[in-house]
Amino acid sequence: MSKRRAALAMFVSVALTSVAAAQGYPFSQRGSVGQSVAFTEITVRYGRPVARGRTLFADSGLVKYGQVWHPGADSATRISFSHDVLVEGRPIPAGEYSLWLVPRDGAPWTLILSSAAHVFHTPYPGTSRDFARAEIVAERAAHMETLAIYFPVVLRDEAVMRIHWGEMALPVRIKAPWRPPEAR
Repeated sequence: MSKRRAALAMFVSVALTSVAAAQGYPFSQRGSVGQSVAFTEITVRYGRPVARGRTLFADSGLVKYGQVWHPGADSATRISFSHDVLVEGRPIPAGEYSLWLVPRDGAPWTLILSSAAHVFHTPYPGTSRDFARAEIVAERAAHMETLAIYFPVVLRDEAVMRIHWGEMALPVRIKAPWRPPEAR
């Protein structure tokens, strides 16, 4: 390598390191949760924004009532199912989907599973990419500073996945009816 190329490579390396150091740690860390329900693996990958004293859900809040919101940060939240499931009673084939919500004040929220799985958190891919929608009543809950998605209830072939941030939690009911073929 010539001296000029070596100097250029060194400059670029130092510059990139300086930019990364100046940026610091990301504000929203990445998270994931997995849960086996019967014979089905459910995996959720998402960014975990932090409330930091902000008003989260309101007409003038960070998350506006009546508007499509991606529950997470950066890349859209993805959920995958290893076998066909029922989400809020709607049949969902095995595969990977992005997850979106429409929060409402005093009315059920809309859960949206989009076939556009690998997208950024804005803009919403649009209704033409929606695979399923369900209306779910949100619950008041203890304050959760960092967005969390977890499974507080797991029974034989069903579970509740909870999307929880601030003082709002959305319980999403999932049924996993798949059974392995009988051994011969």
